[in-house]
Amino acid sequence: MNVFTVQEEINKAISTLENGGLIIYPTDTVWGIGCDATNEEAVAKVYALKERSDSKALICLVANDAMLERHITEVPDVAYDLIDLSTKPTTIIYDKPKGVAPNLIANDNTLAIRVASDKFCQYLINKFKKPIVSTSANISGEPTPKQFSEINEAVIKGVDYVVNLHQEKIASTPSVIIKLSNDGQVKVIRE
Repeated sequence: MNVFTVQEEINKAISTLENGGLIIYPTDTVWGIGCDATNEEAVAKVYALKERSDSKALICLVANDAMLERHITEVPDVAYDLIDLSTKPTTIIYDKPKGVAPNLIANDNTLAIRVASDKFCQYLINKFKKPIVSTSANISGEPTPKQFSEINEAVIKGVDYVVNLHQEKIASTPSVIIKLSNDGQVKVIRE
């Protein structure tokens, strides 16, 4: 796969995201449905496509610590240790998010964010300059697809662009999810 092709795919994905569209893309865990995490209408489209209640919050990806800090009021110090020391992708639920679509924020004013470890995701998000929603590419309640070929045709037809990279890749498992409260509490939600 040459760099030009990767660049083309990133440009097409960004164009779709900027226009409020949905993409299917390879993440550092499983194939994801993504959209601009700051666009309320785009986030609503993800919930509709997944046939999922918007009371079940979605994860979003950021490219680096600086982007994380722009969207969380106060990042607990322990979060940096968890991110740096994790041996597999780790999503952290933070208190008091800011600058994202209101329908992305959970009822308890928290947001699940992962600093992407995958080079493609980092590059895509850096170039887009905003967080991107990342939720498994399936209808709510169906099994998470382990590879691109297992994604439900209705999901593929329901997005505006499918990234044409790494479609042969066998997915790893979903990320670990840890809830960090500003009062110092740490709770493992998914291992």
